[in-house]
Amino acid sequence: MSALPPIANLQAFEAVARRKSFALAAAELHLTASAISHQISRLEAHLDIRLFERSAHGVRLSPAGEHYLMHVGAALSAITAATEDLRQGIRNSLYVHSAPSIASLWLMPRLHRFAQAYPDIALNLSAAHTPSDFALGQADIDIRYGIPQWGDLVVEPLFEESIIPLASPAFIKQHKLKRVAQLLEVPLIQSNVSVVQWSDWFARYTDLRAPDRFPVRFDRAQMSLDAATQGLGVALESAVNAGGHLAEGKLLALFGMDKAIRVKAHFAVYPQRHAKRPAVEAFLSWLHGEAAMT
Repeated sequence: MSALPPIANLQAFEAVARRKSFALAAAELHLTASAISHQISRLEAHLDIRLFERSAHGVRLSPAGEHYLMHVGAALSAITAATEDLRQGIRNSLYVHSAPSIASLWLMPRLHRFAQAYPDIALNLSAAHTPSDFALGQADIDIRYGIPQWGDLVVEPLFEESIIPLASPAFIKQHKLKRVAQLLEVPLIQSNVSVVQWSDWFARYTDLRAPDRFPVRFDRAQMSLDAATQGLGVALESAVNAGGHLAEGKLLALFGMDKAIRVKAHFAVYPQRHAKRPAVEAFLSWLHGEAAMT
């Protein structure tokens, strides 16, 4: 038996998972609901695992189905994008995957310069916390966040960033924040995915213990920054990610840059086999140039 299921089965699986309905998936793919059901049954038989849980209330993904969709959905999107590029006569495409916050807060405001410098490269950008799977051909380059533990991939650090306490001017004025000890008297915003936590910052700059509980928690830096802008508390975030907020005066660094924790946590990651692709070389050169100005 082939390790790769028929593409029609995968398309049916992705459509049902996305639409949460056999009937809606069938209409989208111009098939009958019965045909879709047979496609799913064949795929489940091929994998020897149940992908959906069916009930009188409808259909939903099983835990195994959710895991499978995470990889298959991205692979199908990449295939679709590559096919459309060929149909439109685009031969020089680049697929970049990125951690969400750096994509929206740092990369997006700069992409117009890449487009101007390399008008012949068609850039496709996707963003998710889950790293791209290079084995499935999901991306040419991945901009990842975290501690670099990525096997035999090429890993290039982009920039050093300063992690600092940030709050809105109104919040600072309301609470008369001037001293580090006052942080224990106000709400602190927790960024769950940050490589630097409040406990790290308190241990570095105080003799105090960071709170064990936080009134609000977020899994994206952008949401933490937005929460701080709205006066929900003090965020501990990257000055790079907060660049726009700081420039517009929406947020202020409570203690300046003197009490920052500096880290390298954003990396350009790719397989060695991608290194000599002209579009990859161009993007990496441009990316490092932008990072050097950060």
